[in-house]
Amino acid sequence: MKYSDTDTSPDDLLIQRIDSKKKQLDALRPLQEDIVSQLLHDIRLRHTYHSDAIEGNTLTLQETRLVLEEGITIGGKPLKDHLEAQNDAEAFDLMVQMVQSKTPLTQDIIQRLHEVVTKGLLLDAGKYRTTNVRIVSSLTTPPDASKIVSLMDTFLQKIQTKTRHPVHIAAFLHHEFVRIHPFLDGNGRVARLLTNLYLMQQGYPPIIVKKTDRKTYYQTLQLADQGDLSPFIRFIARVVDESLMMYLSNVVSEERLVPLKELASYTRYSQEYLSLRARQGILDAVKIENVWYSSKRAIKEYLLKK
Repeated sequence: MKYSDTDTSPDDLLIQRIDSKKKQLDALRPLQEDIVSQLLHDIRLRHTYHSDAIEGNTLTLQETRLVLEEGITIGGKPLKDHLEAQNDAEAFDLMVQMVQSKTPLTQDIIQRLHEVVTKGLLLDAGKYRTTNVRIVSSLTTPPDASKIVSLMDTFLQKIQTKTRHPVHIAAFLHHEFVRIHPFLDGNGRVARLLTNLYLMQQGYPPIIVKKTDRKTYYQTLQLADQGDLSPFIRFIARVVDESLMMYLSNVVSEERLVPLKELASYTRYSQEYLSLRARQGILDAVKIENVWYSSKRAIKEYLLKK
């Protein structure tokens, strides 16, 4: 597929922030193993919950935690939801192992991830679809099943040869994979794992596409279906920036995330005003469970520009 707008920068300021945070994170490496282990443990839980919830899974975050960490069966919830959580967490672990062992991305690896994601849920787990499909509410139709192997070959070649910013490539990877729709089911969950596999191979922390962003996520994917990848690049860039903020918050004291209500007391501005600047992307901040957070470093930088 040819995109009409792939050379458009998603947001120069946002990309600059990402590059700055990535440089800061790289300078701190190697991070302490216990810190990395705890961060990945938390991200594994939240990635599993949100990735499944986007697809309609009814488990709450706390219920997902109980299923994964305590092996508890949640009364009144479908067996399918439990299997999805267990499978996605196992697939996340496999993805991390692939990053650590520097496993190159191949069709076999993609099929292996899908097999883990859909085992016990899909008869053809790990196998490309052999029939044509239509996606409800989608404006486009996935390619003919007979073309999947060749399309996936081209897909992998493009990822390896592209020289754009990693955020651009991650967005391209994600959309192109779901556009090809190589499997009957589970394509979205595998796409989010593959995006993380690529980003982690480039030295970025894994990202989480949140349930609350589901509408924007699908809207920007649909715009990419029509040839304009830029909105989806911006979406992925924002999620990458949030992930870097969360990571740095745990390893650098000045980057520790603090509610804007608390940070506002150190400025002449109200919480509401700072929240507005955060929504506008002017103040470096992240929204967690409907509460805006920023850091002392970000507030200092914002005040210096006033």
